[in-house]
Amino acid sequence: MVDKIEYRIKIMDVEKYNPEWHKEFEHESKSIREYLGSIVIDIQHSGSIAIKGIASKPIVDIAVLVSNIENADAIESTLSNLGYTYFPKSSSVERMFFRKGNPVKCHLSLTEQGKTPYWERQILFRDYLNAHPEKAKEYENLKRELILKDPQAGQVYTDGKSEFVEEILKLAK
Repeated sequence: MVDKIEYRIKIMDVEKYNPEWHKEFEHESKSIREYLGSIVIDIQHSGSIAIKGIASKPIVDIAVLVSNIENADAIESTLSNLGYTYFPKSSSVERMFFRKGNPVKCHLSLTEQGKTPYWERQILFRDYLNAHPEKAKEYENLKRELILKDPQAGQVYTDGKSEFVEEILKLAK
């Protein structure tokens, strides 16, 4: 009994799949497209809540593909008008990373077309798990195990998912 109580406390921010999450994505993507304009090539719902049927933290992950990031400062300023904050330490050569809300409601990853494989990996992973519910459930269970080890979803959590993600990407290709 104690184990179950401890488990609930540690994963209390993980919620059962909610189809309303996609509506939140649609609302955000419309605003992002309006604000960023013609540099936007595509916007996709990514991350765990884009995988049908699995429990997840209720954070809307948004992948934005743009034609160029030549004026990163202007992009950052524009997205800040929508409530997004740029996080350079969570960014990389593959993407600019933003968060919205307190508590956090959205993650936004902005990547430039043709520069890195980031975009393709996001879409392949999501689409494969949506097409293979047994693998999606396996991913959900892995994430639950990792949250028990790393309740703040830090480096242990992130590193713990890497092998599974790589396996799925190989299967998807």
